[in-house]
Amino acid sequence: MLDFNALIQTIAIAALPVVFAITLHEAAHGYAARYFGDPTAWQMGRISLNPLRHIDLMGTIIIPVAILLFSAGNFLFGYAKPVPVDFSRLRQPKKDMLWVAAAGPLANLAMALAWAMVLKLAWLMPVSDYTVPMTEMAKIGVIINCVLMVLNLLPLPPLDGGRIAVSLLPHRLAWKFAQLERWGFPILLLLLFTGILGDIMNPLVSLVAGAIETLFGLY
Repeated sequence: MLDFNALIQTIAIAALPVVFAITLHEAAHGYAARYFGDPTAWQMGRISLNPLRHIDLMGTIIIPVAILLFSAGNFLFGYAKPVPVDFSRLRQPKKDMLWVAAAGPLANLAMALAWAMVLKLAWLMPVSDYTVPMTEMAKIGVIINCVLMVLNLLPLPPLDGGRIAVSLLPHRLAWKFAQLERWGFPILLLLLFTGILGDIMNPLVSLVAGAIETLFGLY
């Protein structure tokens, strides 16, 4: 039976790490694009650490809450407004695409490490009304950022891993591989609903999260 009180508590605790994980991922793409020559996101006011500039009503709020409800708090997924990147404006489009695409997952890795530090700090502090929610928030922060990093590194356009693959492949193969982008989202949904996506991601997420736990001594 669904415990709505527990679910509301989960949503309240998860809100901050989830919003930052999703929105700062997008902001990182914008910062990297500007650095490598494309000011599109900057000109549109999308290069910002302010999550409000990146929140998508459906992808950042409604879908994550709905998934939490239907999964009884056991699963979480969402997305932010994609930062506009005009790859043709990059100084070396094919080469620089790699760094622009990798910026998002690297931001998630940085946030996972930051939340691990918060978790370690919470464990070192005396137990109180503040450290308990702080601990749970940090745990969610580590996991959600590991999940988003691994998911976005899958070599499937338009995910970041797909763009990284396009950047690394020879021109002819890169062009053919890039044509998969129109089918990327349907393929991702198919993998999700058949359970294949979970089979691929679960061991990878566990590996990354386990490495972070070992690094910070979170046993």
